[in-house]
Amino acid sequence: MVRVWRALDDVSIAGEASPPAPGSVVTIGNFDGVHRGHQAVVRGVVARARELGVPAVVTTFDPHPMTVIHPDSAPLQLTSVQRRLDLLAELGVDAALVLPFTRELSLWEPREFVERVLVDALHAREVHVGENFRYGHRAAGNLSTLHREGGNHGFAVHAVPLSGDTATWSSTYVRQCLAEGDTTAAAAALGRPHRVEGPVVEGDKRGRELGYPTANLALADDVAIPADGVYAGWLIRADRTRMPAAISIGTNPTFGGTVRRVEAYVLDRDDLELYGEHVGVEFADRLRETITFEGVEPLLTQMATDVQRAREITAYRALRRDTTPQP
Repeated sequence: MVRVWRALDDVSIAGEASPPAPGSVVTIGNFDGVHRGHQAVVRGVVARARELGVPAVVTTFDPHPMTVIHPDSAPLQLTSVQRRLDLLAELGVDAALVLPFTRELSLWEPREFVERVLVDALHAREVHVGENFRYGHRAAGNLSTLHREGGNHGFAVHAVPLSGDTATWSSTYVRQCLAEGDTTAAAAALGRPHRVEGPVVEGDKRGRELGYPTANLALADDVAIPADGVYAGWLIRADRTRMPAAISIGTNPTFGGTVRRVEAYVLDRDDLELYGEHVGVEFADRLRETITFEGVEPLLTQMATDVQRAREITAYRALRRDTTPQP
């Protein structure tokens, strides 16, 4: 369980380690997506913290800084803050400082950020960051300034590459993959399938009439949703039950729809009552683009094919006990 601090005044390093030891090993970033590059940084922090007998701490921000600095350019989010914290917990993080990103915080100069966050609050002994790390007002701080501040305040700085053998892992890259419908490449960079989450709400109930009842998710406007199309994947319930699914993203053009939706049909299940339940939908492979059919019969024929392909893909992944394509 990750201990979460949502303000500098909430931070309490004493007692976080077992046995208690002064200081912490810290990493800083948005960590949107917690992709393979983020995971490499965090694993290094956790390993080093265990060696020193101090807590491993992640410092992140809510909301994304761009929503405050340049709201018109704010990126779509790959993970909610809670999902981010859950993923960090799986990596062994002891505590997370979720700083409310405000206009005031955006004006902190690099030195002020270091002194208030890393020195006074977290008593950092080591700081691990990605090799492209920037911080402070107008992103004036970089690895050079952080090394200098570390020398002044007694903490070491470690820069971690964010690249794999064949690609650079970044949240921007993952968003690009999703925008192109390439959920396979997105999963390879994330180290797991991309997930969207939300409550199940009532739709047109047309899927039930066609024999394929779907869970229609209500999603926030800032969520990164893959390109329109049909996908194989899974629906995940609150109790973490994972069920193979065929997923449709789009406006249902065959029926003249105008509202973009994410709908998941749990394979071979017509007995589920999911209205009001908060669920996740994860994407494996894209099966096809959205198509406007000339009538219901050709649509049903294609849906049967889609469902069979989704069944084969998810069964194969289950057989391998693997849901994530490798880079």
